[in-house]
Amino acid sequence: MTYGTEMTKTQKNILTILAIIAVIMVGAAGGYAWGKYRAFATRPLGPAIPAATQTLPSVWTSTPGSIAINAPTLIPTRTFPTDTPPPPLCGGPAMMTILAIGQDQRSNNYQYGLGDIVRVVRVDFITPKVTVLEFPRDLWVEIPYIEDNLDGLDHGKLNQAYLYGQPGDGFAYWDDPSQGPGLLALTLDLNFGVKIDHYLAVNMRTFENVVNAIDGITIDVPDLETAYNTGLPVGKHDLNGPQALKVARNREEGMFARVSNQNLVLCAMREKVLSPTIITKVPELIQSFQDNIQTDFTPEQLSQLACLGTKLPVENIAFASFPQELFTEIRIFEDPAFPKGLLIFDADFDILREYVARFNTGTWPQLASSIPTAETEEEESSSSFCP
Repeated sequence: MTYGTEMTKTQKNILTILAIIAVIMVGAAGGYAWGKYRAFATRPLGPAIPAATQTLPSVWTSTPGSIAINAPTLIPTRTFPTDTPPPPLCGGPAMMTILAIGQDQRSNNYQYGLGDIVRVVRVDFITPKVTVLEFPRDLWVEIPYIEDNLDGLDHGKLNQAYLYGQPGDGFAYWDDPSQGPGLLALTLDLNFGVKIDHYLAVNMRTFENVVNAIDGITIDVPDLETAYNTGLPVGKHDLNGPQALKVARNREEGMFARVSNQNLVLCAMREKVLSPTIITKVPELIQSFQDNIQTDFTPEQLSQLACLGTKLPVENIAFASFPQELFTEIRIFEDPAFPKGLLIFDADFDILREYVARFNTGTWPQLASSIPTAETEEEESSSSFCP
């Protein structure tokens, strides 16, 4: 064997050793980078909601003559051939319940402000399915942790539960890091049995910026009532952030009409966010606004939700409100801060809890693909679906 041939074998051996070392180094670097990514992806963007320390009244029972609780029925979009359901999509949990809050301040901070929009979003990663339940802001509810600060008063409007938890001077009635969203979540649990996993609060300025960040939305203004005070005629329009906010806040025909206007805007945002040009940017968009929102989501959870959006049939998204006839507007004089009284919604909470129980199990509202029966047609009239 010649010297030249021997050098060639040596070079090959050296190259092999160098290649192995390089692979080990790249693997180590990749492992380090992956660890750094996982640390970032799984770190919540805000404080988590504390566990509830109070529960629903032990004497609560179903109200005689109130709504019937239907047996759970899977929607007809997926069937499970075995008793074991498939794993959740997108690496998410089987179920996630989100508290979505619209704060009524135009400033860039969250020192003050009422929780004027209160929606609970149930996300089913198995079916898949998303249902959104609106809670009227003017419900008179028991609010935990405020009694010592309000001379024994332990009730307030639902939207005040958020305000009382915020850090602004004169409020901050409890010192948990989750602030207003946490106190509002516990209030919903105490009064209605809603179990919240995560929260997202957005003020008006951030809402406008988010709409602008997705290059606006397109809505079809259906009537003059919806168009009132927005500067928009009836018909289809491309809206920027401030215009979309005007539609969402329009309550010319009352609070329940305002909910319909908000659903119109939410449907338009859903359509835009799920477009191919936007869907992959959703986690990045949320993260870019993380200093202007309140949330305890992790980047990984945001990615799971964005992924689910690409797999979610439009007919599997439903917006629900409690039937309007369950509420009566009355004036009360229990809050000394309002000597002229407060206008609130009075309602039978037993009936509302029954609706919430069905919402929690995914049996109400039914989806657009379900055929309503004579018994369910009236109550399903309180639900709406994106076109």
